[in-house]
Amino acid sequence: MSALTEKVTLVTGGSQGLGAAICETLAEAGASVIIADIKLDQAEQVARGLQERGLDVIALPLDITNDQQLATTVQKIVDQYGRIDVLVNNAGTDVTLPIEELSIADIDRVLNVNLRAPFLLSKLVLPIMKRHGQGHIVNIASTAAKRTWSNATAYHTSKWGLMGFSHALHVEARPHKVKVTAVVAGGMRTPFILDRFPDTPLDKLQDPKHVAETVRFILMQPEETVIPEVMVLPMQETSWP
Repeated sequence: MSALTEKVTLVTGGSQGLGAAICETLAEAGASVIIADIKLDQAEQVARGLQERGLDVIALPLDITNDQQLATTVQKIVDQYGRIDVLVNNAGTDVTLPIEELSIADIDRVLNVNLRAPFLLSKLVLPIMKRHGQGHIVNIASTAAKRTWSNATAYHTSKWGLMGFSHALHVEARPHKVKVTAVVAGGMRTPFILDRFPDTPLDKLQDPKHVAETVRFILMQPEETVIPEVMVLPMQETSWP
């Protein structure tokens, strides 16, 4: 397996939950990690904790719904590091309401964060990776891209779209030696679930660190091998067969 040493890695939504676990796991594997998050204070706190352990991590402010900030942030990283080796499109949001109660603003926000931003970031980063003849884009999907439940039409739409985008980009990027992987993550013990559904039994959820380890495994495959899609489920998640 190839090493992640000094691989310049951009992680969106890295200030908490799965994003923070991915940042920690990849930094421990030797990557140079950039935590990009709209919650800069939290991102800097995560970065400081990892820096104190001697890991190569910085935090940058990023509103992934702001087109200009996306372009500026990517350019800033390239100016500082010379390249971007790995992009992890992790940031996500949801509005749990029946469709009649969803506002257009709600729908736009979910689609902008979960689908449009990964599209735009990938569009910005892919040419950089192509120039260097290597790279890896990881899209954090969800079992919501494989099944459906009520009061989540915006979220399902965004994640099914992200899955389709990821596989389409995989086909487009392969000839240029750029890998693309969709990680279908089942329920995790993260604020994304527990802040909204505090009564969720913890034993039905998985540690986000386990999903982060799967991301590390994907990134460490030999150059000649790519994993286009992988699913990581809690053993006791009863809503999945």
